[in-house]
Amino acid sequence: MPTNQALKDYHARRDFGRTSEPAGGERRPASQPIFVVQKHDASTLHYDLRLEVDGVLKSWAVPKGPSTDPRVKRLAVPTEDHPLEYADFEGVIPAGEYGAGPVLVWDTGPYRNLRAEKAGAPAVSMAQAIAEGKVEVRLEGYKLKGGYALIRTGKGDDARWLLIKMRDDEADARRNPTSTAPQSVLTGRTLEEIAAEGEE
Repeated sequence: MPTNQALKDYHARRDFGRTSEPAGGERRPASQPIFVVQKHDASTLHYDLRLEVDGVLKSWAVPKGPSTDPRVKRLAVPTEDHPLEYADFEGVIPAGEYGAGPVLVWDTGPYRNLRAEKAGAPAVSMAQAIAEGKVEVRLEGYKLKGGYALIRTGKGDDARWLLIKMRDDEADARRNPTSTAPQSVLTGRTLEEIAAEGEE
């Protein structure tokens, strides 16, 4: 289970008396780690990629969302760790709260750490891969499948991460799932429908 320290930034930014976001600490890690991509219309529309690592969801905001085209490099900005319970969160974060706006679960499923499976190379844990700035995972979602790399470029305050589809059988330059499949994989709702329900 994550320590309070692991979710310190997450808790500091939220008033759980106002937001329905989970405080965390209830859900135990699954036998196979999960990923989730949440579509979030806050100050700007973006997608949050989260990977279960050591009892929390390591998180990156991806402004343009994931691509299935290996030629496309998408900016991924690290954000605070989230609790595992956040993987199921859909709803409206109220005005005045951090990240105010509707959220839906755009994709989710198990993932594998490819750097732990490479033949002839030392196994690298997910925590170590993130620290090194080179993450390679295989996603088994509803919309995203196959290998993806998260690569850190630059150093210090200039560091940026890039999300890149790896070249494999699931790569497809013709697909654009962020526009063709906008709905939640959990409820089938759109952001607009979730926003409207939040106003009722």
